[in-house]
Amino acid sequence: MRVGVNTLFMIPGEVGGTETYTRETLLAIARRHPDIDLILFTNRENDPVFRQELAAFPQVTFHSLPVQATNRYGRVIHEQTTLPWALPSEKLDLLWSPGYTCPHRSPCPQIVSILDVQYRRFPDDFGLLTRIVTDALARLAARRARRIVTISSFSKSEVVTLYHADPGRIDITYLAADPCFAEPVTNPSLPGNLANQPFILCVSNTYPHKNMNRLVDAYGRIQSTIPHHLVLIGKARRGEPAILNALSGIADPSRFHRLERVSRTELIGMYQQAAIFVFPSLYEGFGLPILEAMMAGTPVLTAQEASIPELGGDRVRYADVRDPARLADAMRTLLFQPPSEREPMIRLARERARAFSWDRTADETVQSFRRAALHS
Repeated sequence: MRVGVNTLFMIPGEVGGTETYTRETLLAIARRHPDIDLILFTNRENDPVFRQELAAFPQVTFHSLPVQATNRYGRVIHEQTTLPWALPSEKLDLLWSPGYTCPHRSPCPQIVSILDVQYRRFPDDFGLLTRIVTDALARLAARRARRIVTISSFSKSEVVTLYHADPGRIDITYLAADPCFAEPVTNPSLPGNLANQPFILCVSNTYPHKNMNRLVDAYGRIQSTIPHHLVLIGKARRGEPAILNALSGIADPSRFHRLERVSRTELIGMYQQAAIFVFPSLYEGFGLPILEAMMAGTPVLTAQEASIPELGGDRVRYADVRDPARLADAMRTLLFQPPSEREPMIRLARERARAFSWDRTADETVQSFRRAALHS
């Protein structure tokens, strides 16, 4: 089977969990399914990344297009014009678009991945034009695609509710945390003023729905009663002003650490060194950082919202993250959890995290490919 992959949306280091999903799933498909010929339609920014990761697989080829994805509106136009013109030459059985949108015209059946509908549920996360264009193109993709792939039962229900998609056309492929998050990092690199200090960790881009301002507020309420610092890792988004406003109410702002970029090794080390991981997001299609923390052996406190209970089950602790006072109480309780409770929680959470794998994601994605091709 010849499967084209539309990666025109992907800007390395800029699109968060969608990038992780695309890269890890492609790598696992290439490794486990040599009978699937993958033809990647790449842009100028991601072509070197994909070639480095996948060029060793003989069934993977690259069709580089003159698309600069950092020009987002130009990329949208190319996806509807340049990409459809390029498809016939590859004689594809199927085109997979893992980034929410797909071409309106295609000579072959299409599958699209719609991981969530954040732009509908939390419109303040985006500018008006971005929101309107993304929603219109995702709605069109949901109608045009032979099958839709999403990453949780919650997200499936969102696509059915908001785009009136037939649930029988939607396949769920859960994501995974790399097992390397469980491998101990020796001498982890930490910022100088964090060395030998206990800390609370959160990993998230700062969209408003990620609720980071309430986390900072909650931390300020208990800061004087704990020795822990608070570390937030993630790219600055539209929720950043609210975080800065919350920070103004903290007695000792020097114990708050805002890091936009860390290396993968540094990230794993920080997961493993953290006393607890707090993830107060109000909306997730999946919630990959939760799974990474579980794999790393760090107790997780999170919200009982959206897809998160599907992922965490009873192996994480939940709090009312809309109320900073209750969130603060839950943080303090988990920080001072006795070893007799903490150690079983860590062990059971890691067992649950290991039940998710990129191999499984790849296998289920290929099953979706075959279903689409079968009905062509």
